[in-house]
Amino acid sequence: MLKMVTFFQGLPGQQQSVLGTLDFPGSPQKSQSASEVESEASMSEASSEDMMPSQETGMAPDEEEEESTKKEKKKYKGLANMFSVFTKGKKKKKKNQPRSSDPEVQPKPRPELDGPPPTVEELKEALENGRLEAAWPVLALERELEAAAAAGGASVEELVRQQSKVEALYLLLRDQVLGVLRRPLEAAPERGSQALAVVSQQELEDRRAAGGPVAAVLAATRPRRWLQLWRGGVAEVAAERLEAQPGAVPEGRSEVENRFVHMGCTMKEDLEAVVERLKPLFPAEFNVVHTYAESYHHHFATHLCTLAQFELCERDTYLLLLWVHNFYPNEILNSPKLAKELEGIKLGSLLPPKQTRLLEAVFLSNEVTNVKLLMTRALELESQRWAQDVAPQSLDGHYHSELAIDIIQILSQGQGKAENLTSEVGVQIKQLLLMELAALLRSYQRTFDEFLEKSKLLRNYRANVIANINNCLSFGTSMEQKWQIPQESLRHLLDPLKDLRAHGFDALLQGLFAELKPLFKKFTQTRWATPVETLEEIISTVDVSLPEFSELKDCFREELMEAVHLHLVKEYIIRLSKRRLVLKTEEQQQQLARHILTNADVIQHFCTQNGSPATWLHQALPKLAEIIRLQDSSAIKIEVATYATLYPDFSKGHLNAILAIKGNLPSSEVRSIRNILDINTGLQEPSRPLFALIKVG
Repeated sequence: MLKMVTFFQGLPGQQQSVLGTLDFPGSPQKSQSASEVESEASMSEASSEDMMPSQETGMAPDEEEEESTKKEKKKYKGLANMFSVFTKGKKKKKKNQPRSSDPEVQPKPRPELDGPPPTVEELKEALENGRLEAAWPVLALERELEAAAAAGGASVEELVRQQSKVEALYLLLRDQVLGVLRRPLEAAPERGSQALAVVSQQELEDRRAAGGPVAAVLAATRPRRWLQLWRGGVAEVAAERLEAQPGAVPEGRSEVENRFVHMGCTMKEDLEAVVERLKPLFPAEFNVVHTYAESYHHHFATHLCTLAQFELCERDTYLLLLWVHNFYPNEILNSPKLAKELEGIKLGSLLPPKQTRLLEAVFLSNEVTNVKLLMTRALELESQRWAQDVAPQSLDGHYHSELAIDIIQILSQGQGKAENLTSEVGVQIKQLLLMELAALLRSYQRTFDEFLEKSKLLRNYRANVIANINNCLSFGTSMEQKWQIPQESLRHLLDPLKDLRAHGFDALLQGLFAELKPLFKKFTQTRWATPVETLEEIISTVDVSLPEFSELKDCFREELMEAVHLHLVKEYIIRLSKRRLVLKTEEQQQQLARHILTNADVIQHFCTQNGSPATWLHQALPKLAEIIRLQDSSAIKIEVATYATLYPDFSKGHLNAILAIKGNLPSSEVRSIRNILDINTGLQEPSRPLFALIKVG
């Protein structure tokens, strides 16, 4: 069976291990709006204190001064907490302290303040330099802004101006975070953990914001959906990786096949890298294996669906189905490193069911047509060898033909290709192939009959006849063992081969039977005066000719001997039925009966010794001898009735010819005995013809 691994080996331009080259997703590169550009430019004009809302006027001087003092203290404390991260080094992580990457842990601003808080410009510079720890003060600024908006007192213009600065910082932060996650294996472990923690925190903030209303004066900026943006980036990376140029097409491989191999290898290697390297790093909420698997699957499936819309050559049609049914589910999804990780992910098939069925129908039509053409060509080549008088091969002392082997191999290859897709497709093609085989066997019989008729003078005529008879065994054995066809269906299928063998035996025995004909005539010519000597001459002639059939396989040699056995019995009965011998005395009839019994025993012994399985012929001559010997009409009736059950094709005409030997039997008794056959007529049909082969006048 074709294996995907054979496609993977030696692919020119195939990418090496993806651990260092795999681009993992970040956010799409979006152009900034005019407001974002404006807000980003304005960030350099204000300090961190500008982020706080301004106070409204209208209070009494004393009250205003007191209120201003309180707010200044409160503002200074809040900003100090927010910006302390830039003025203090990193503190050593305490034992059992939760990780910032844990999605359920809310990171807290560092409380220490050793210096003045950083300005917005400093925050912007920190983010541009990739310092992801700036995410926490940016988050704190967002919360302070929300609190100020909720408390009221600040002007709408001021709140909008401050929000634009926060959003500009978030744009920088988003690009930095998702940029790191686009190539997570290239980033330092600590930096990757920071990026993951930021996304997790943003998801928490999205859920928190969903629980309450946003101040009317502020634009709605939540949910930010950074996790969703990350997933979108994964899809982009999957497309980039799978659509990469696979390299030069190796000899013997189509472009479609080369593309499939590239995409399959890339997907398998990338997902293995995700399982081995990324899954231990990413929090569970990212569902990193699932995300990558779905993205790669979606792009792979989209590519195949698009390809299936075009008219494909036979090879590419089969290859596409092979990936859908076999390589993709078995070699990628169920590969040792991925099977357990992907077992709960219902990725589905690469093609929709309707499209798959259409392609399967195209494949079945193509394959059956190819099988038919190949089998016809094999028969043509075989018949050409007969006509050219090419001697057949000899194998183990028997003449041999390769035709059956070629035909069975062609059928098996077609069946195997279908079963490589699905067992259901295998069942469908089996029925179609059996129909084609039946047609081929009928054509085989007709072609062989033409050879028998037109090629009798060729030197290797008999050898090729024997080779084709032997060929029937290979057909029967292979069909019975490999195709598991019910016996009745198999018998019907192989009927043409039965006729082929019978015609072949007739051709082989034609010369022998012609030589025996004048010998059998001696029985009537001598009025059965020397039956023993005549039969000995017949048996001797047959015995001398038997070595000519030694190249037949044993089973067919037995079948041929059965044909010889039948011929000897039939010709003997024909001579008894010639009505040229009339015996009027009981003694004469008994003497003839003894001769018949003796001859019957010789025929049976000779034929059985040489392999004839025709036990059904053993009673044909002895029972006739008994009818001739008996004198009592009642006893004769019983014997005739018994004989008719053994040989249902024994007719009144045949009985009249035998009773004519009994010259002392009154005509009234002859009619009475003959009427016995009326009772048995129609009880059963003969399984093998005997008297149907004997014409009586």
